[in-house]
Formats: sequence, structure tokens, C-alpha cells
Amino acid sequence: MNTKTKGFGTAPVYFTAISTILGAILFLRFGFAVGTLGFWGVIAIILLGHLVTLPTALAISEIATNKRVEGGGEYFIISRSFGLNIGATIGIALYMSQAISVAFYIIAFTESFEFFFNYVGDHFGFILPRQAISIPAMLGLAVLIIKKGAGIGVKTLYVVVAILLVSLVLFFLGSTTHGEVSEFSLFSAQFRNIDKFFTVFAIVFPAFTGMTAGVGLSGDLKNPAKSIPLGTTLATLTGMIIYMFVVYKLAHSASVEDLSNNQLIMAKIAIGGAIVIPLGLAASTLSSAIGSIMVAPRTLQALAVDKSFPSDRINKWLAHGSAKDNEPIHASIVTSALALVFVALGDVNAVAEIISMFFMVTYGSLCLISFLNHFGSSPSYRPFFRSRWYISLIGTMVSVWVMFKINATYAFGAIIIMTLIYIYINFYHKNRSGLETIFANTIFQLNRNLQVYLQKAGNRNVQGEWRPSAICITQDSFHRNTAFKLLNWISYKYGFGTYIHLIEGYYSRKTYEQSKVELQRLLERFEKTDNHVYVDTLISPSYTSAVAQTIQVPGIAGMENNMVIFEYDRAEPVHLQEIIQNFSLVNAGQFDVCIIGSGRKQIDYQEGIHVWIKSSDTANANLMIMLSFIMTGHRDWQKSNIKIFETCKPENLAATRQNMRQLVVDGRLPITMKNIEIIPEKEGVHIKNLINEKSADAGLTIIGFTGELLKHFQEKLFADYDDLGTILFVNSHNQKAIE
Repeated sequence: MNTKTKGFGTAPVYFTAISTILGAILFLRFGFAVGTLGFWGVIAIILLGHLVTLPTALAISEIATNKRVEGGGEYFIISRSFGLNIGATIGIALYMSQAISVAFYIIAFTESFEFFFNYVGDHFGFILPRQAISIPAMLGLAVLIIKKGAGIGVKTLYVVVAILLVSLVLFFLGSTTHGEVSEFSLFSAQFRNIDKFFTVFAIVFPAFTGMTAGVGLSGDLKNPAKSIPLGTTLATLTGMIIYMFVVYKLAHSASVEDLSNNQLIMAKIAIGGAIVIPLGLAASTLSSAIGSIMVAPRTLQALAVDKSFPSDRINKWLAHGSAKDNEPIHASIVTSALALVFVALGDVNAVAEIISMFFMVTYGSLCLISFLNHFGSSPSYRPFFRSRWYISLIGTMVSVWVMFKINATYAFGAIIIMTLIYIYINFYHKNRSGLETIFANTIFQLNRNLQVYLQKAGNRNVQGEWRPSAICITQDSFHRNTAFKLLNWISYKYGFGTYIHLIEGYYSRKTYEQSKVELQRLLERFEKTDNHVYVDTLISPSYTSAVAQTIQVPGIAGMENNMVIFEYDRAEPVHLQEIIQNFSLVNAGQFDVCIIGSGRKQIDYQEGIHVWIKSSDTANANLMIMLSFIMTGHRDWQKSNIKIFETCKPENLAATRQNMRQLVVDGRLPITMKNIEIIPEKEGVHIKNLINEKSADAGLTIIGFTGELLKHFQEKLFADYDDLGTILFVNSHNQKAIE
């Protein structure tokens, strides 16, 4: 792309915006609006419309002073803030709005030749189609822009803006018989037909959609960071002030009937109005068309430069610019052809509201970018000009609200169309950033504030509801994934999980680089799994020091971790002794401990989860049952059942059964009584034999253990379960309440 040594200043931004603001709606629809709603009704419309446009102008000014805004204007701002895929989605909709707006303004331009059409009808007896003027005008404008580029467009813009200014001055200087005897004042002004407010608002609103038109010239400006804020904000304020004076002049100078029935009522008020107002209408619509046809090709060119379209050949062709100043020649041809099609159709009234929908989406997006940048507090966001977060939030909310008030069907239609465009773009640009980039900094800030709040709340409510916040440490991540699966089952719906991959060694450049590589491998490996687990690596010289470090890691959910998960291979339990040696260390921190023994059998989820409760599991029982329930929240276990086996003394059989039934009912647990088996203890029958017999086919078997038994039996405590698959051994620090 050619780097320009010269470019436009602030004036083209201002005049492009103001000429689009003071367009066809001002001359053709403001009289009708005042006649229908009265002075205060239209003032309310102007104020409501500027609740969208002023925040957007301030948002653009802010963003433009934070980074260099290159070619593409609004598209560039959105795509560099929201990511290229979302930027392309909104950019395509924005481009279509800008291109069709050219046709809209050209068709409105033909209304200034109403005297000519009436003359032909009166003298030659036939109705001349509007296309007799609109098509030649569109062709002439296309040739002008394609041949001469934006430079000639800007020069023409100055001429038509001068004509527009003269027509408005003569309008304000004009008078009528009604105005001379009118007793109209701000105190006697009315707000009529409030039930028609949003109907009229929908007709008038396109008058407010031109204030960002000058932003599209960003790639042709000497200093966008200065010209965009100044030109856009001044144009918006100028337009709002002129609108209010025009409304006052109309309400003072014409009757309600004339305002409602004569779309060129301004011609009856202005000095030399029969000539001046049609000329002003022609100037305003032509200047709006020029502004749009200068901006739309630059948006299309910027989209193509970013390879937003599926064909490289199309992208290259549309991105082509002139060697001298990178004028978007091919994009201008496409824009002119598209506009010509709608001009030939002759009526874009049905399309006008959809155009407004897409403009509203753009405005809302720009305000949202500003709001999120304020909320996200990124250090790189340092604009020279700063708006206020609440102003940007108001702009976003009002944009969405107004969309549905104008036309709910079109609003839903615009959202559906843009969703489909995004899905398609995301499909063929899988490697580009998408929706996740929108709320990145915002999520960081929200997460930080929530964690601080939860920590404070936790200190105030120590006896709060229990839920697992588990942390797992293993050096066997690339050999087995059982530990990750367990952590994912626990954290998928009800809990929180942090998975730590241990790299044994001293912290150095080499081990640091190794940790980054292995973390990326883990993320890629687990990406295929629908998981809610936070994954990280830890460099430590020994397993014991790693455990000590890990249990001091703060929880990711704003609450302290309360559970530690260890994992070993039951067939080759080389790490089991290390786990046993570190149990007392973890127990000192009042953690619940889960030790998962990975079996060689593949987990058969259909066979469910078996929970074994022994007489020594007074503290463990509720945690074991709760874990089984929590794990069934994961889709792996959704079609499986929980079976509970509890052993007791023969004389306690009835009481144990009643207690278990009451626990299931009061705890609202999804366990039927037929899946609960109370087994009386028999002399000479070891509990391990029972477990091997009844749970040989279980998908997962949960067994409790105590610190005393672990200290006494060591590795033997976990042995002799030869017929089982994967086993989860559970030690609860204290008894959990099932409420």
C-alpha cells in the first residue's frame, strides 16, 4: 500500500459528516414530523437520536486518539478492537448500508426535480419515471468518483455544502403570513400524538445516521487522531443545533395542516423558496450521496485488505488502489454498480429501515468498544481524548433499544443476518480471533473484582455452602489423563478445578522454556475436551516442594482451594509412596484429599459410579456421596447411575437403611432405593473381597480412607483391588453436610 506524504485535514471530515446529516430527511420529512408530533415531540426525537449519535461521536473521538486509524474508518476501529472476524461481520453490514445509502440519496435527489416531472405530466400527458433523473445522476456520480477519486469529491463537496448553507440561511430569513400572526412560543408549543412517536421517529431517524460518514476518510487524512474527533464531534453538534432551529422555524411559520400535507413546506417559508429549497434539497442529497460514495469503497477496500472474503482473487482485486494515492478504484466500481441496481429499482423505502438497523449496530458497537476499554482498564488504552464510560454505555443501550422500537422484525432480521455472516466468516477464518477477544480485558477486571469480593464474603461467611475447589498436581500428564478427567468431572458444573503439570528441576531459562512448550501441548490436547479446568505448569526441584507450593496457590474462583487430587497408576504404582509421604503435609492444610488410582480397564460410563461406605467412613461418607452426584453433572456420566453400598453391624441393619433413605430424601439426591444396598458385615469376609465382587464392572469405584489407616497400612491400603478398574480413594477433612 502506498504511503501518502499528503492527505486531507479536518475540513473534509466535518463537511462529509455535516452534508450527510443535513440531508433529504431534513428537507422532506421534518415538516411532516412537526405537523404530527408538534414542536416538543420533534425536539424529543432529536434528543433521543443524539443519545445515540453523541456518545458514538465521543467514542470515535476517544478510540481515534488511542491508535492510528487507518483506511476503513469505522470498520478499522471495530475490527482492531473486536477482532477481524467480528470486524468483518459488522464491516460487511456497514458497507452494504453505506453503498445502498448512495442509492437512497440519489433517489431523494430526484425529488428536487418535482417541478420538472409535473411540467412533463401537464404538457405531454404522461408520467416520467423518476429513473429518468436518478440513473443519469448515479452514472455521472460514479464516473466522477472512479475517474477523479476522493479529491474531486471533496472539492464538489465544498460547492454543494455552500449551496446547502445558502438555502438554509434563506429559509431562516423567510417569513409567511401564518408566521406574522402566529402566537407560537416555547411555552405554548405542543407535544401531540404521543402514540405515533416511534412511527415518526423511524421516519426521521435516518437524518441522524450521517455523523460518522467522515470517519471513512481515515486512510486519506494527514492526522486522523486530530481530524476525526474534531470533525465528527463538531458536525454532530452543528447538526443537532440546526435541527432544533429548523423545527422552531417550521412550527412558527406554518399551520399543522400545511406541515403535515406538504413535504416541501420549507419552500413556502424560504426567501425565493420555489428555487432555493429544491436547490438546497438537491445539494443536500447530492452531498450525502458524494459523502457515502467516497466512504463506502474505502470500507470495502479495507475489508479486502484484511482478506474478509473467501476468495483470494476477489480480495486482491477489491484491495487494488491507484499507484498515486491508493484510491479504491475497483471497490468504487463495485459500489457504484450496487448503488445503480437499487437506483434502477426506484424505491428503497423498504430497505431504508434495514439500513438504519445496520447503522445502529455499528454505532452500538463503537460505544461498546469505548465502554469495554474503560471497564477493562488496559494499560495500552491511553487516548488523548477521553469520553466517560457511562456515556458510552448509554449509547450502546439506546442503540439496541431504538433498533427494536423502530422495527422489531427488521432488528431481529439484522441480528440474524449478521450472526450468519459471522458464522460463515469464522468458518473459513478459523485461526483469526473471534468473540473471545471482545471481553478479554473486561473479564479480567470482572474476575479480579469478583475474586476480591468473594474473598471478603468468604471471610464474613465461613460456614457458607460447601462446593469443591480442587487442585491437582501430577507429572504424568502426557502418560495418562485420568486425573484431568476427574478434575473436569468435578469442575464441569458444580465445582472449580486447577490442573498443575509438574516439571521436576530447578527454575532456569531452560526449564522455563520447557514449561511454556509443555503448557501449550496440554492446552492443545485438552482443547478437544469440553472442559472447565484451568491448566498450568509448575517447576519445582522435588515432589514435596511442588506439593507445598501447589496447596498455597489461590483458587481460581475467588475462594481458597479445599481439595487436593493425586493420581497414580495402579499397575505400576511408582508415585504412590510419594503421595503417601505428602499426605500429612496436605492434611495439615485442612484439605480434603482424593487419590485416584488409574486402572488399565477403560472406564465404562454406562456401568455407573459405585460408592462404598464402611463403618470407618463417618467423616468421609457425605463427601463421597456428594462427589458422585457432582460428577454425574458431566455429560460423560449423564446416562449412568449412582449405586451406594454401605456395610454395617448386623444389629444396625434396619437403622442404617433408614438413615440412608432419610439422607437421600432430605438431600434430594438422584439415587433410588433399589440402587442402595446395605450389607451386614460377616466374620471372615473381608470388605475388599466384597468390593471386588460387586464393583468389578463399575465405571468408577469410590472408597473412603482415613489418615490413621493410611499411616498404619501405607501402600497396602490401596492394594488387593485387582478386579476393579479406576478407583477414587477419598479422605474428608471434616464431615460435609448434605442439605
